[in-house]
Amino acid sequence: MTRLVVVGADAAGMSAASQARRGLGPDELEIVAFERGHFTSYSACGIPYWIGGLVESRDDLVARAPEVFRDEYRIDVRLRHEVTAIDLDRREVVARDLEGGGEVREHFDQLVYAAGAVPVDPPWAETSAAGVFGVQTLDDGSALRAWLDGAPRPRRAVVVGGGYIGVEMAEALIRRGLSVTLVERGPQPMSTVDPDMAVLVRDALVGLGIDVRTGVSVTGLTARDGRVASVVTDAGDLPADVVVLGLGVRPNTALARRAGLPVGPTGGIRVDLRMRVMGVDGVWAAGDCVQTVHRLTGQAVHLPLGTHANKQGRVAGINIGGGYATFPGVIGTAVTKVCELEVARTGLRERDATAAGYEFVTVKVESTNRAGYFPGADPMTVKLLAERRSGLLLGAQIVGRSEAAKRIDPLAVALWNQMTVEEMTGLDLGYAPPYAPVWDPVLIAARKAVEALSRG
Repeated sequence: MTRLVVVGADAAGMSAASQARRGLGPDELEIVAFERGHFTSYSACGIPYWIGGLVESRDDLVARAPEVFRDEYRIDVRLRHEVTAIDLDRREVVARDLEGGGEVREHFDQLVYAAGAVPVDPPWAETSAAGVFGVQTLDDGSALRAWLDGAPRPRRAVVVGGGYIGVEMAEALIRRGLSVTLVERGPQPMSTVDPDMAVLVRDALVGLGIDVRTGVSVTGLTARDGRVASVVTDAGDLPADVVVLGLGVRPNTALARRAGLPVGPTGGIRVDLRMRVMGVDGVWAAGDCVQTVHRLTGQAVHLPLGTHANKQGRVAGINIGGGYATFPGVIGTAVTKVCELEVARTGLRERDATAAGYEFVTVKVESTNRAGYFPGADPMTVKLLAERRSGLLLGAQIVGRSEAAKRIDPLAVALWNQMTVEEMTGLDLGYAPPYAPVWDPVLIAARKAVEALSRG
């Protein structure tokens, strides 16, 4: 019998394990999955909405509990087990039981490395003071929720970092009635979109009552009686009863590096199209710990998103189970919300396109989600980038209110299939006054891009 060992039992790891099980039954494949936390297959992206009270129960974020994998999939899931070593020569994984104590060793024929990502924590964040949190795992979210519900109740929050997690957590804390300051080192929050679009996000945050401090660097933390007391910045101290770190993540590859697995320039594990670790027989990797290829530039990238993790895990599992599948790369499609404001992007930003060597034009249009005369019509801003020579769509960004963000999907499909903006003007998109104006914002933007190209 073949034995598969999975390191990490969240999106990528359990997608791989369950898909491998569909290909090979319990008499053919034994599967052991190690997870250092308390949960399997949960939505980390939903944590801010649970913290903010939009999601009622933590259990709602768990897609499949460990019991489901054990009983229905015949997968030996071992929670609170941290893998500490991988011995490729002996084909063995070493794990520490975090609650029962002791060490276990498991032989493997096939290995899936799905250890995810770890938060970027600068030296100033290394503190013994209570009240400082990352929000990477459901265990992290549970700890933050307990702190917010505990005594004395925190009143002042500082969120460090203005990316997806930062803006989502700032909103969540405002919803809970805290006074919130968001600190961002760059000129605008949400650097995942261009600055002219990010300023719209900043305006929305300020409109929520969040004190947004941009161009400010954090240099330290202070504590009082063992609890965080303030965040020290180059523009002065910010009082805080709770601090949330949203400084981004990096691939969790320390264990992989020690085992000798190849790591690429992005810091992620190098895999082929089938998610096999390059040059290492019988070892696969998937999720936030791997690097992949951007379909537009052909360059190696690290884009830690749940959508990619689930797809990559599925690809690895199909191949382990005897099938054939490949992962074709990414274009960086992502959406988020700040209260009623929706933010979406796909493909390249201006600085990405410049770095890749493209000459391009940009257009930005204002439109509405519905016919202007229909109740509930809300504004949105759509920005497109198109290559100057060919007219190929290179990237798109949308900031708007209701029904804005998911309009990024037809743009992502157009980009994925290498459409020109000229071709996009003829897209047969749905129309009815409650759902779109007669000229959908996507079509208006494409038409404007064609006009920009014609001007040279």
